[in-house]
Amino acid sequence: MSKSKQLGTNSSASPVKVSFDDHRMQVELSDGRTLGVPLAWFPRLLDATREQLENYELSPCGLHWEELDEDISVAGLLAGRGDETREGKARRSLEV
Repeated sequence: MSKSKQLGTNSSASPVKVSFDDHRMQVELSDGRTLGVPLAWFPRLLDATREQLENYELSPCGLHWEELDEDISVAGLLAGRGDETREGKARRSLEV
């Protein structure tokens, strides 16, 4: 069995709804699961206004915020990956 299948990241689930509170993003998937992740994993989302957060697009594979230049895949969320850019990694290391 491949590692991605073992971790449950090779899923055909797609996002159907996204919601936010002050510190978390909840992503409801087509298979019934709901994923909750800290906004701190995604600095562009953490720094965004409520209006910017609500202006997202859903695709079969993930989420996209045009204005914020942010793309998040369902596979990445299932694997527990946050922002993998240099900026995101540097910011997360400061929070530890």
